[in-house]
Amino acid sequence: MAVVTHVLPLGQAQLSRYGSVAYADQMSIHTEDSALMLRYKDGDIAAFETLYRRHKDSLYRYLLRLSQNRDAAEDVFQEVWSKIIKSRENYRPTAKFSTFLFRVAHNCFIDYIRRNKRHTHNSAIDPDSRPNPGDEPELTTEKEFARRRMTDALRTLPEEQRDVFLLYEEAGLSIDAIATATGVNRETTKSRLRYAVNKLKLALTEPENNDDGYA
Repeated sequence: MAVVTHVLPLGQAQLSRYGSVAYADQMSIHTEDSALMLRYKDGDIAAFETLYRRHKDSLYRYLLRLSQNRDAAEDVFQEVWSKIIKSRENYRPTAKFSTFLFRVAHNCFIDYIRRNKRHTHNSAIDPDSRPNPGDEPELTTEKEFARRRMTDALRTLPEEQRDVFLLYEEAGLSIDAIATATGVNRETTKSRLRYAVNKLKLALTEPENNDDGYA
């Protein structure tokens, strides 16, 4: 079986955040990500498909909430996986795969912004906005209100702080891993996360947002 070498454009058989890659074989949930990437490097497509299923949702949520724009998130999502695929020949497990993945995602997003000077935010971008069919109407309304508050609060953060917060919350990266992924030192990472958390707390409890305290 030939190794996949690229991500097809929209409208063709492409990687999709909504479902798993076709023909994916079952693989142990205990297999380490780095081991899977090394297996993919040796031509095991099923190993890549397992990696993709594990990380597609957190990656898409990170990109959507970072960019605040669905089209941008879709474009960068495809670009990230394309780069992961192309990087397999030179992949070396010097860090956790998740750190590697989100470093690629961070860099791809920065490149996207540089290429698209007119990048703008848009509304209704929360990936968790679909209501749970089992929820009571009052609970559904309450959850939707909370999601909108969080989306609006995230939008008020400077991009660097939003990036660090999402890498911590969505990607589950440690402070050290975030520092590696974003290319800044540990203290700057901690400072940005602290400012982000404090601003979000304030935004979620106060009608007015305070823009002081940029890292």
